[in-house]
Amino acid sequence: MSSFWRETRTVVTGGAGFLGSAVVSALKEAGCTDIDVPRSDQTDLRHRETAETYLRDIRPDVVIHLAARVGGIGANQARPADLYLDNLLLGTNVIEAARVADVTKTVVVGTICSYPKITAVPFQEESLWTGFPEETNAPYGIAKLAQLVQLQANRDQYGQKGIYLMPTNLYGPGDKFHPDVSHVIPALIKKCVDARNSMAESITVWGSGSASREFLFVDDAAAGVVAAAEHYDGREPVNLGATEEIAIKALVELVADLVGFSGHIEWDANKPDGQPRRCVDASRAREEFGFQAETSFVDGLRRTIAWYEANTAQAESATV
Repeated sequence: MSSFWRETRTVVTGGAGFLGSAVVSALKEAGCTDIDVPRSDQTDLRHRETAETYLRDIRPDVVIHLAARVGGIGANQARPADLYLDNLLLGTNVIEAARVADVTKTVVVGTICSYPKITAVPFQEESLWTGFPEETNAPYGIAKLAQLVQLQANRDQYGQKGIYLMPTNLYGPGDKFHPDVSHVIPALIKKCVDARNSMAESITVWGSGSASREFLFVDDAAAGVVAAAEHYDGREPVNLGATEEIAIKALVELVADLVGFSGHIEWDANKPDGQPRRCVDASRAREEFGFQAETSFVDGLRRTIAWYEANTAQAESATV
């Protein structure tokens, strides 16, 4: 346990969500006992006055901003305007409300989607401004990237202490498995489990399988967020990743094998691949606050599959 957290009042926006729940657990393990999690049905942070009133009343020492509207490629294509505006308003209002409330430190979690479509691999933080994000990710990615600009501007003008973290693609128990909002790993797990249970001969997967991704287990990401909140005070953004890249084709085959689906895998090349490659350089996180992912990818997948099969109704219930 850390003495830093024992006397720190902490707000975690989005603390009931996928990453947020893991961060709250990590905070408790670190010794934090004073944690407040605003719920969107009672505290809509998209409204500036609501955000300012909430933080003025709670008077936290640390704000960890995780609240977001997210989804996979399908959601990005169907609701780009919603994803842009909701995420822009959430981040803008929380950062400004934290400044007005004189919060000691604000931690904003961004997204790997902010990187340009074509970025040298592994992604280094300096590459953020070298091009435009992949088209299906751009509205969400740019909305989140604007929060980095705001934090840096506020630091320069007002001395606000804020840091910006960029986890790579997350996965793990507690993820969203509804087709409208699921990302690649939960979508593949559901597809393979459904096919196995129905004894289907084949499944169809979006894209060509040539794109690659890097995945970070949610508990590892949460540990990185908590460590950064305590130990990092820099103005520059920081990647959080496992530094392990896998092609989508190999991912599909691995998930099918772990689930026990032995049918044929068909590829729908008319659907987008998304960004061609993703793998981050996480050396800054290691050097600045000692972050290193601990969970092996196969073990993390096994734990995610087991959780989904034991909690299918809950896993498929979230639609936003």
